[in-house]
Amino acid sequence: MAATVGDLELDRTFAALADPTRRAILRRLASGEATVTELSTPFAMTQPAVSKHLKVLERAGLIERGRERQWRPARLQAEPLRAVAEWTLGYREFWEERYDRLDEYLEELQGRGSGKSDMEHAKEGKEEDDER
Repeated sequence: MAATVGDLELDRTFAALADPTRRAILRRLASGEATVTELSTPFAMTQPAVSKHLKVLERAGLIERGRERQWRPARLQAEPLRAVAEWTLGYREFWEERYDRLDEYLEELQGRGSGKSDMEHAKEGKEEDDER
């Protein structure tokens, strides 16, 4: 099966999200734009290392870099995340069916789970039949 443009975009997005540092950068950018200096502060890494992470995020379309004089603040671009959310929704029906089956199984167990053995259940049924 040939990969579509959407598949390639999802691949880039998932690859970018695979790194915990990049996810932390995205969380920070969700509260507003920031410079490389501001983004590198919470991490034990150099500004060039943070810049490399930003390039990966930019290629995935997850951030946009602006220009303000000599500063290049980064801004979150959430559209690729919407594509990831839509992709995962395709699996929602699968998981809902699994949970429904689990619920049915648990209800079945609870119906039998009064603490009585099968023999005791059978005995009670016999007594009820005798009373009729």
